Amino acid sequence: MNRARDWLEQARHNLRHAQGSLGLGDYAWACFAAQQAAEAALKGLHLARGQVAWGHSILDLLADLPEDVDVPEDLVEAAKVLDKYYIPTRYPDAHPAGPAARHYTRLEAEEALDLARRILAFVEEKL
Repeated sequence: MNRARDWLEQARHNLRHAQGSLGLGDYAWACFAAQQAAEAALKGLHLARGQVAWGHSILDLLADLPEDVDVPEDLVEAAKVLDKYYIPTRYPDAHPAGPAARHYTRLEAEEALDLARRILAFVEEKL
């Protein structure tokens, strides 16, 4: 369980980083850090349930939880949004033109933080 708690602690740090990036107006990085927070939290939950989780898709991490873990549909929808922030928030060639930082908004970053917070709350409840 200690390793699971380590993942959850990292998730909280990632979420704090996302909040800081939002405050700096670095919306792309806030979105990515929010995705990383959700990913870390779910990997911790997998470890707590005796599973090893690989990959970066939050949607897959939710789907691969044991059958006794009931995943609410709103978290499935949250995962679909957060998964979109894993690669294109960091790479300039993921967009038609310009750096990735130019393509994300405060609204997107605020939503990403909210969605990541929901996933962290879900994981904390299950631990």
